[in-house]
Amino acid sequence: MTRKAAGGRRRRLVAPLLAGLGAGLVATAVLLRRRGEAWVEGPRWYGFVYRTFYLLGLRVWDRGTPAPELVELVEGSSSVPPGRALDIGCGTGTESIYLAEHGWDVTGVDMVPRALAIARRKAATAGVSPRFVQGDVTRLRDFGIGDGYILLLDFGCFHTIPPDQRDAYVEGVSQAAAPGSTFLLFGFRPPRLAPMRAGVTTEEVRERFHDHGWELVSAERKSIDEIEVAGKPADELFELWGYALRRLPV
Repeated sequence: MTRKAAGGRRRRLVAPLLAGLGAGLVATAVLLRRRGEAWVEGPRWYGFVYRTFYLLGLRVWDRGTPAPELVELVEGSSSVPPGRALDIGCGTGTESIYLAEHGWDVTGVDMVPRALAIARRKAATAGVSPRFVQGDVTRLRDFGIGDGYILLLDFGCFHTIPPDQRDAYVEGVSQAAAPGSTFLLFGFRPPRLAPMRAGVTTEEVRERFHDHGWELVSAERKSIDEIEVAGKPADELFELWGYALRRLPV
């Protein structure tokens, strides 16, 4: 693969994650109760932000192609046979549609109606029919997504969830996953001076998921040196990490 092509693939993965973390900074400022008081976590600021961005047509995180790590898992030398897949925070459905085109039985979950409407139109154009469900990813049990998923995906959702809601997220994901399932999770570590509790670390992923029967298989920093934010290399502000987890047998 050429350096130019590799850079393009990295951009397609990084763009939505940068947008999500940047959106969180904006939303936190909007939802600050008053000067000098703690930053708001309880009111789901991330839902407000994403609904607003979709309403304004600011879908800067949209990608036309699936993340390369997912493509490798589906089409690579050690590809996983098609089964049930859960796309958490699916947005406009890029990964859901890709998996459906490759024979997977896919459920995509997102809390933004406009995003799901776009996803359904894109799926119809592609000639596939993944199931798209509107709901809060910290309450998966409440809207009947079922269980038995052998592949779970989260490209930039978990790292925006307030810390006091993350255990509920992990619990719901764990109940949906089949023993031996694979979970691909991508997120940023927060900027050092970020005025919010967004982001994710390897230690947090290991601890939160271990308590619910997951093994952390890999944690890798992903290069984003060709991406600039406000005129600076993104690596000076953010650390993008990709995690692969395996659901342990019951």
